[in-house]
Amino acid sequence: MSAPREEPGPVRLAGLTRDEVTRRVGSLAQVARVEQVVEADGPARGARRLRLVTGGGLELDVLPDRALDLGALTVHGVQLAWLAPAGFAAPGLYRADDFGTSFGGGLLVTCGLDHMGSPVVDGGRRFPQHGRLTSLPASLERAAVVGDELVVEGVVRQAALHEEHLVLRRRIRAGLGATWVTVEDTVTNEGWRPEPHLVLYHANLGWPLVSEAAGLDVSAERVEPDGPDAVGDPWHEVTAPEPGYRQRVHRHDLAPGTGRAVVSNPVLGLRLTLTFPTATLPVLYQWKMFAPGQNVLGLEPANAPAIQGRAAAREAGTLPVLAPGESVSYSLRFAVDRIPHEGRSPAAPPHRT
Repeated sequence: MSAPREEPGPVRLAGLTRDEVTRRVGSLAQVARVEQVVEADGPARGARRLRLVTGGGLELDVLPDRALDLGALTVHGVQLAWLAPAGFAAPGLYRADDFGTSFGGGLLVTCGLDHMGSPVVDGGRRFPQHGRLTSLPASLERAAVVGDELVVEGVVRQAALHEEHLVLRRRIRAGLGATWVTVEDTVTNEGWRPEPHLVLYHANLGWPLVSEAAGLDVSAERVEPDGPDAVGDPWHEVTAPEPGYRQRVHRHDLAPGTGRAVVSNPVLGLRLTLTFPTATLPVLYQWKMFAPGQNVLGLEPANAPAIQGRAAAREAGTLPVLAPGESVSYSLRFAVDRIPHEGRSPAAPPHRT
């Protein structure tokens, strides 16, 4: 049974109700569908990819061989997610010792499930940058239009002999005729010992949404720079690409309730809103990397203030631990809506006479 819709009123597709649309098409797939393909060339060869087309202007790639993470996102024909230079290589090319060669970007990279942040050695074991979950293929259980939603479900098992046995069950939902998508996760310790559990949802936004016309708002109670390069940096400002720019990270401690991060671009006429419950994701890390050829804004809800990794979190007393059989659930919602246009298109060069 599908979950309740997240927008009021009946489904609308091109201004018509679903019943009116089905009278006019041979198949609903003419306007909304979940496509399944296998990459045929390059570093991604052999990797699975799903494409969700809602019929309301949203098209989203889901990557089963990247732990069901999210790739390219377009809304009304505009690309909103940032794609890294390395691209989405097949898992067999993943290099745990060199994060930059394996990081594909996309709308969402899930970091964890037992470590986040820079590589560390903890208890004699080396943990790669941001953990290894995103290198693991999922077992796909469903990918279809279900009721008034497009639904993808699957399981990712992060396990090692004599070590952790953590299982991620993920459901992705996108509204039929809508421009929102939710990610709903449950992480369970299926092992026989308590396990450290860290997760960070690395959402990556890029041009043309991320341009000097854009602004950021976060529902934070307190904002702290994380590292010397962020000291004195106006965290809410988005600037043009600048040679020599050094990445900057800010930590947002969120008010109880619903965490919210909003990127608005009035020149583009679009706004992206990320929401999530702070009961399980109380912190948001913000990554700014506005160097030429990169130009990415990262919004990264996390289950603990632990960007330095599990060893530092343990020492600080902030390391979450799952008991055997214990589960914890997370959810994120990405919603895109139109706002009034202001000025020229961000894709157009300034007028010169």
